[in-house]
Amino acid sequence: MSFKLSYKPFGEQGILVEWPNQISESILENVLGFKSKIRIAEDADIAEVRTAYQSVLILFHTPINFQQKIEGLKRVYASAEKEEKRTSQLWRIPVCYDDCFALDLEHLSAVKNISKSEIIKRHIQATYTVYFIGFLPGFLYLGGLDDTLSMPRKSTPRLVIEKGAVAIGGNQIGVYPSESPGGWNIIGKSPIPFFNENLNPPCFAVPGDRIEFYAVNLKEFNDIKVLVDAGVYQIESEVTSD
Repeated sequence: MSFKLSYKPFGEQGILVEWPNQISESILENVLGFKSKIRIAEDADIAEVRTAYQSVLILFHTPINFQQKIEGLKRVYASAEKEEKRTSQLWRIPVCYDDCFALDLEHLSAVKNISKSEIIKRHIQATYTVYFIGFLPGFLYLGGLDDTLSMPRKSTPRLVIEKGAVAIGGNQIGVYPSESPGGWNIIGKSPIPFFNENLNPPCFAVPGDRIEFYAVNLKEFNDIKVLVDAGVYQIESEVTSD
């Protein structure tokens, strides 16, 4: 599937390519496929390629001739070049929804008129897609939330949100990989680290992967945390496609 793309200068050394403004898996696949083709094209002047929901940002080592580069990118997008073979993983992530962690679950239950146990049930029933990583290193933007759980971000963000907080922002799910300010609605906490600068790669998931959450009680949370801190915990995962 091809889309009508727009190409915009981004500073002196970058080009922003944009897809229709939608969150969809077909656009994600197209974005990742274009990134793959760019790699295959092997333009030595390219320093970095970053993806988001509906865009690809290409950064170059030196100032560029925009028209020349844009024409080259259009040829790459339209080419029949076979994309790199990509694999994706399904990651299973434990979450504790205990009241001590789920700071906004009660409020969400009241606003939605849905019991807390039903919210948790709907949250863990879904399979989420990793669209991109941003905001913080290791912060995964996850699509696939049950529409009934969609909740606007808070008008006044919290100054401090704990590492591992699982939160809803609009129709997205995210897990804070480190302590930070934030305005999403917190419904639980995971003991799993989403970013470790000492590992390669520092974040276990990549765009295109899937995430499933499962509920653990407070004791299980603490038991997993002990294993994580000892460096022996292995996140459950499986290859889901080639």
